Amino acid sequence: MNRRHFCANGLVGLAGLTLMPEALFANTKDKIRLGYIGVGLRGRNHISEGLLRSDVEITAICDTQESSLKYCRAQFVKAGKKLPAEYTGGIDAYKKLLDRKDIDAVIIATPWEFHKDQAIDAMRAGKYVGCEVIAGITVADHWEILKVYEETNIPYMTLENVSYRRDVLAVLNMVRNNVFGELVHLEGGYQHDLRPVLFNDGVNFNGKGGEFGPNTVGEAQWRTQWNADRNGDIYPTHGAGPIMNYININCGNQFTNLVSFASKSKGLHRYIEKVSPGNKNLSVNFKNGDVITTMLNCANGETVTLTHDTHLPRPYSLGFRVQGTEGLWMDVADSIYVEGKSGTYDEWDKAKTWLDKYDHPLWKKYEHLAEGAGHGGMDWFVFNAFVESVKQKKQTPIDIYDSLTMSVITPLSEQSLKEGNMPQNFPDFTKGKWKDAQPKFALDNSGF
Repeated sequence: MNRRHFCANGLVGLAGLTLMPEALFANTKDKIRLGYIGVGLRGRNHISEGLLRSDVEITAICDTQESSLKYCRAQFVKAGKKLPAEYTGGIDAYKKLLDRKDIDAVIIATPWEFHKDQAIDAMRAGKYVGCEVIAGITVADHWEILKVYEETNIPYMTLENVSYRRDVLAVLNMVRNNVFGELVHLEGGYQHDLRPVLFNDGVNFNGKGGEFGPNTVGEAQWRTQWNADRNGDIYPTHGAGPIMNYININCGNQFTNLVSFASKSKGLHRYIEKVSPGNKNLSVNFKNGDVITTMLNCANGETVTLTHDTHLPRPYSLGFRVQGTEGLWMDVADSIYVEGKSGTYDEWDKAKTWLDKYDHPLWKKYEHLAEGAGHGGMDWFVFNAFVESVKQKKQTPIDIYDSLTMSVITPLSEQSLKEGNMPQNFPDFTKGKWKDAQPKFALDNSGF
């Protein structure tokens, strides 16, 4: 069976996942109807996944840019699928999409500043929410999203794909099998040279130019401005999401406080000087430090370090480190060391042998379906988890509490820096329920 002919079967629910109110759907669905809010590059990645499935019907799409809609139409034509209804014309156009009765769930893949309002409106419209990172801009935004969730009981899932990365899940399997002993310290982050994404020539994606803003293409239209306006870890979820699963955050553990540090900001100016000497954007004050380091304490005594590093030349790495009383994994070194079990004392083993041995049941079962999907296959897994949750009327494996927890690191980090590296207490979105909650993420091979 290949991806194009995949028709998802009804899968066994995970322990701890709750059924959603019967008012949402009459029965467990064989096919769900999706609406997409935002069909830029990331939205179209999710469109690609939906078009390959016979259990998904893409009913409607929304975007303010004709260029994005044009690229999206081409995807449907190439797939031989019926064109969806379109909504455009302004930033509120998505509300008409939400009015449709033939949509069960929405995928939100717009610029970050729109996520909160669009997600809240979708929950109030009774649609499951699959939202790209991040959830909100301020701490208050996150509490507002939670308030609407509690009013509607409509599931909200941050589509954090790295939680499903193959090595990340294999290490989760190792953690659950106590290979590393009791966990003590963890690291992760977003370490990725984004300069060709943040700037272009105004015409070409990754065009070697120094322009950003509305008159450019791609994420340079909006993402770069965040680095000009804010100083903090503006993209924490790739590191935080997997780490939260390793140490059971919101499921018997919680983050208690954090503190952030920022380096000077030099990398973006140096890049502009190289690719576009004399460019007007050399006068822009990019407030965000080139390297943001955030340290977190946990209720169970672990420490966590997150790093945001996107302005300087470097190979891609999320910088994972999972360290316990019996050994550790480091993804930068592609190495694992387990005391008494590694090949040689005080020398690293290549990670592959361990990762193959502890390959997660999800990857063992669905590797053939994820082949060719975005980001090394993990896009299939996060999309599948969302689709299966909607089909089965169940809570999403990355739930509202997980989504808000990993996202609120941004405004807390920013506030810590504003206050001269002062610690910030971490909000408890679960309101104490974390103490008794049980782990629910990727417990077996059931598709979640």
